[in-house]
Amino acid sequence: MAPTPGQVREALVPVVDPELDLSIVALGLVRDVDVDADAGHVHVAMTLTSPFCPLGPQIVMAAEQAVAGLPGVTSARIDLVWEPPWDPRRDADEDVKALLGIWD
Repeated sequence: MAPTPGQVREALVPVVDPELDLSIVALGLVRDVDVDADAGHVHVAMTLTSPFCPLGPQIVMAAEQAVAGLPGVTSARIDLVWEPPWDPRRDADEDVKALLGIWD
């Protein structure tokens, strides 16, 4: 049985942006999760804090490994998307905003 999109997001929580040492989920970098439940294919669309992030390949690889390790996943694909650009004021959760000193 393939995981739900929520379970995929939970599996991605331990994946961190090494420069900020914060979860990619809490940062709001995970844009979309699509699961083909019949085939076990999982597609994640995510972004990075910057298109020039030197650790981008490392983050993508860690995300792919986290998803591929879930029971019922036969394939995991992570695609980077750049629109809209990441904006912590809009995308990050409230705890991350507080850590970054962003007050609404």
